[in-house]
Amino acid sequence: MFDLMEMDKTIEFRGESFPAWHGSPFDRGSADSSYSRPQDPHYWPKGTYRGERVESADMTMAELRAYFAGYEYNEQFGGKKEW
Repeated sequence: MFDLMEMDKTIEFRGESFPAWHGSPFDRGSADSSYSRPQDPHYWPKGTYRGERVESADMTMAELRAYFAGYEYNEQFGGKKEW
């Protein structure tokens, strides 16, 4: 079940606060970077792989900005999955 407490999770990056709950645009951007996947803006509003995936064409500018910030954040501070 999706943890509503996680909805409050945020990450500060480049002077902006981004929602970073599991499945959020920031989280998905970070995950795509972590797994060395190409940028593909999307998110899961009910948590990763729950409900309907929201594609880039249906994302707001703020959601797209959060996705790309998550990708850049992981490129700068995160790790890469080693297979």
